[in-house]
Formats: sequence, C-alpha cells, structure tokens
Amino acid sequence: MIDRQTIERILDAAQIVEVVQEFVPLKKRGVNYLGLCPFHNEKTPSFTVSPSKEIFKCFGCGKVGNVVNFIMEHEHLSYPDALRYLAKKYHIEIVEKEASAEDLEKQNERESLLVLSAYAARQFSENLFNSEEGKAVGLSYFRERGFRESTLKKFEVGYSFEQRDALTKKALGDGYLKDFLVKSGLSIENESRIFDRFSGRVMFPIHSLSGQVLGFGGRVLKTDAKTAKYLNSPESEIYHKSRILYGIYQARRSITQEDRVYLVEGYTDVLSLHEVSIENVVASSGTSLTQEQVRLIKRFTPNITVLYDGDPAGIKASIRGIDIILEEGMNVKIVLLPDGEDPDSYSKKVSNEDFLKYLRENETDFIRFKTQLLLDEAASDPVKKANLIRDIVKSIAIIPEAITRTVYIKECSTLLDIGEEVLYHEVGKMRQQRSFQDRNRYPAPEDLPVPPPVITSQPARKEFTTHFSEKEVIRLLLKFGSTELERHINAEDGQEEIVTVSDYVVHDITSDNLTFDDPVLLQIFDEFKFASEQGTFIEEMHFVKHPDPVISTLAADMLSEPHTLSKIFASKQTYVETEDMKLKDIVPDALLKFKSDKIKVRLKEIMTKLEEAVREGDNDKILELQRRDQNLKMALRAISEKLGKRIIL
Repeated sequence: MIDRQTIERILDAAQIVEVVQEFVPLKKRGVNYLGLCPFHNEKTPSFTVSPSKEIFKCFGCGKVGNVVNFIMEHEHLSYPDALRYLAKKYHIEIVEKEASAEDLEKQNERESLLVLSAYAARQFSENLFNSEEGKAVGLSYFRERGFRESTLKKFEVGYSFEQRDALTKKALGDGYLKDFLVKSGLSIENESRIFDRFSGRVMFPIHSLSGQVLGFGGRVLKTDAKTAKYLNSPESEIYHKSRILYGIYQARRSITQEDRVYLVEGYTDVLSLHEVSIENVVASSGTSLTQEQVRLIKRFTPNITVLYDGDPAGIKASIRGIDIILEEGMNVKIVLLPDGEDPDSYSKKVSNEDFLKYLRENETDFIRFKTQLLLDEAASDPVKKANLIRDIVKSIAIIPEAITRTVYIKECSTLLDIGEEVLYHEVGKMRQQRSFQDRNRYPAPEDLPVPPPVITSQPARKEFTTHFSEKEVIRLLLKFGSTELERHINAEDGQEEIVTVSDYVVHDITSDNLTFDDPVLLQIFDEFKFASEQGTFIEEMHFVKHPDPVISTLAADMLSEPHTLSKIFASKQTYVETEDMKLKDIVPDALLKFKSDKIKVRLKEIMTKLEEAVREGDNDKILELQRRDQNLKMALRAISEKLGKRIIL
C-alpha cells in the first residue's frame, strides 16, 4: 500500500515529457510535443504530450492519460507498480511492508514473472562478481574478451552455476513458486526432478524499454558439440523474442540523440560497441529480424545501419531483414566488416576513432550492397542475372515512398545496365500484385454474409440518454471550473461577488435537485460541489493527478485539445474566438441541454408508467402521470425557447 502523500510526491516529481521521451522521440510543436504513437502503428505523428496539463493523447487511437497512465499502458503495469516505477526513476522512497508468500500468490502471472526475472538477474550478477566459481569461469572469460567491469554491470551480465539446480533451489528457498520458475523458463521440470535451464553459462539479461528483465540469453563456455552455444529463454507471458531487441534499454537515449541505430547480431557485439563509445546499438539476438522489432526501432529513429561480418552465408540468410526495414519506410544503410571479422573482434583490433571512421567510409545503400553480393554469384549467367534483378526489384517495390523508389530505380538502372522504363514496369507490376493480395486477404463487403432482416412488431423507439450532456458539463467544470463567469453585487452587504464556472454549475444543478447517472461523472461533480460549499477552489491538476486511474484518464481526455491556433494566424494577429471567450453562452447552454436530456428521460419513464396504469385501469394514477407529463413538456418548451427555439437532439 502506497500512502497518498507519497503518491503526490511521485506525481509532482514526474515530468511527463521526460518520462515519455524515454520511449517515444518527441519534437516541440508550439506549447506541446508531438511524436509517433507507441500504442499503434502510424506514419504521421498524432501522439501529443502537453507539459502544462501533464497529459498525453493520441488523436489516432484515442489513448489518453497522465504520466502514470502512460507507464501503465506502455509497460502493462498495475497502478501501484507504475507508481513504483516512477518513484525509482525519481529516487523517491516508498516504504511498504514486505510481500508475503500469500501476497505473491495473489499477484497476477505477469507481475510474478517480472519479479522472478529481476531476482534471477540479481542472483546471476552476484554469482559472476562475488563467487569463486563465477570469478574463475565467467569473469575470466569476459576479461579475456577485453570487457570492462563497468560495461558488464551496465548490462547486468551474470553467471549461472555449473550445478544443475543451483538457481532453482535458491529461488524455492527464498519463497518463489515452482510454477513461475517453470513458466519463466528459468527451470525445467520433468517427471523426476526440476533443474536449471542455464547451468554453466554466462548470462545476458534481456531488458524491456523501461529496464525490466523479460528473459535471458546464456552462452555456454565449455566446448561440447552436444550443447547449443547460445540458449534463450522460451516464450512466456513477459518474453516475446520477436518484439524486443537486446540493448534497446541501454541504447534508447543515444539512438534519439544520434538519430541513428546500429543493428548487430549478438550480445557481445552490443557490449563491444559500448566499449568503444558507440551506444546507439541493438541486436536481434540471433533471431531473424521481425516487423515488431523494426517498428520498435522506428519509435526512436528512421535511420538504421546494419553491420554484417564477412561471412557470405550468414549475410544471405539474414538479407530478408532488409526488406522488412524497407517496408516500414526506414532509411537503411549497410556496412560489411572485413573478412573474418565481426563487430566484437574488429572493434578490439582498431582504435575507437578508426572503427567509427570505417563505419562512415564503408556505409552503402542496400542496392549497391545487394547487387555486389549477388552479382558475383551471377557472373555472366543471364538467367542468374535476371533473377538478381527480380530480387532487387522486389525489394524496391515494397518501399512505401514513391520518391525513394524512384531514386533506387535510377541507381539500379546504372549498376545493372538496364533501362529505367523496364524497372518501372516491373516495380509497378509487383506493387499492383501486392495491392491485389492485400485486398484479397480479407473478404470484400459483397462477400460478407448478409445478416437476416430484423423483424419488429413496431418501430423501435429512440433511446434518450443523458451521457453526452453530463459529460459536457463535467468537461466545462474540469477546464474552466475556477474561471470567472460573472460578477454581481450582494444585496445584503453591497459587496461585489465573483461567480466562477464551478459555483454557477453547482448551484444551478443542485437547486433543481438534479444529479448525474454516470457514477464516475457523479464523483467528479461531488468533489466540485464539496469545494464550492467550503468556499475553496479545486486545483487545475487535481483530477489529472487523481488517485483513481479511471478519473485521471477521463480528465486527461477531456482536457486534451486536438487543435491549436496556427503560427501563421497568430503572427498576423488574426482574431479567433476561443471557448473561454464565450463561456457566458456556452455554460448556460450546456446546463440547459443537460436539463432537457434529464426531462426526456423522465418523460420516457412516465410514458412507461402511464401504459402500465392504463392496463391496470388506475384512473387516479393516470391523471397524476398526465399532469406530470404536461408539466415536464412545458419545462422542455421553455428550455427550447431559451436556446433560441433550436431543436434539442
């Protein structure tokens, strides 16, 4: 349990732009910041962060909230865990009772696996640096490879003991459940026993964007033909290898600063580049590059440089990844390292300056790289050359930007000595084929089954609801609650009184004994009502920082604005009426609409009761209901007249 005072300290300390920028590159636009939404795939930025209101909103998918809501949504954390994440970031101490075994059992599977993975990472690190076996086997291996201790600790590298059940026994002894040890992949259970998956290996924790340990990669140090050199955690509730990149947590800030990422293959490649001060580097961890991984990179930069070692077979096996990068509209460059070298070995042979110089001087675009790679194979064979051209044209065809495709077609024409018109034709044909396949991936509207017609005995009645008018009243309270609406002279003492929007709305609704049907909106109104009765104001950010995440999300949504005045209009001092300039009209109209909707709901209820009274033959009840019906209709007509005789929908 986190006390309210600590929550307020966390919310006061957490800067939403600073937090969001760890996951999404943002660019300043006026008073707000803009970036690509991390919650859905988009090409045009619609994700807005407002530092003044301390909220975010994506106008594409609709995700909205405060800094805690963002961490909850992005990292799939509960409200308390999102607070703990922010507290750790801003060095705010949270004093809580230690979780018991019963508490751990009540946690959901994801949270339990995250706790267990963090525990295992600490154990592996402790083994590496503080045990005799870890120092003699694991640490000596890294020292022989030339890695500094600071780099190893930066990536939380560790060591798993040779004893087959060392971690399993330790974790069970410390109160962790066998079920989660197996589900996380740290342990393997068969009919007779349970034992460690990674025994006798140096360990590489794989972190999420926020630094949580999701899984592990382990490298065996013994030369045993029967044992796989590298072993990864299996897929689990928290670890999906196709969605994460090794080193992304340590690289994300550098990627944004450099506006480029280097993609390598293995764990030690990442560590080696950090050793030479190249921190904007990630690895696909030995798996084929996936669309999810490319999109993860795209959040931080559109520019990617792929580093290949001198092994032609390995290059051809992973060349498909380039097409995935191109398909996402990213700018891809390729660097081929000298024969027999990989990023780890080559970075240790040359100085930092020479390594960076090599990367700059040997960067090439994918057309030149792919052509050179496959042209040697084709030699003078016309059939192989034709296949090479088709292969390259296929890569060009998937590029979404027409200008980029045109540039690559011209380069391909020069390199392969083939007419541009031929290439344009082939690219067009392939794109047309892809478009046809995409259209046929899902059934066309005319192919969908036609639902049977709905037969009703009488026309369906329009259902009246107060939801939208209730929401509009609360939106005005949240946005303008403390804003002055009018002034008048008190008849008793002759003093001038200022009436705020909150005072006006609360008095108008309570004087008519009205309330809100929506429980969340009612809770917000009641807090305004209490403040008005006490003669106090509710601070502007009170509801954005509300401890109830449902209320804070709703408040953020209502306070977000999709449009701001263009700089062109502002610079020309163009007069544009804003909402706050028209409050004297907007607020009374919103309250009238609120009341009219309430009346319509009451009229519907009366009509239902009247039908029942007619069936029962209760004449007294019929007369009473008819009287009430007439009174409400008179009130509705009066409201209509006040609103300028508009039709109230």
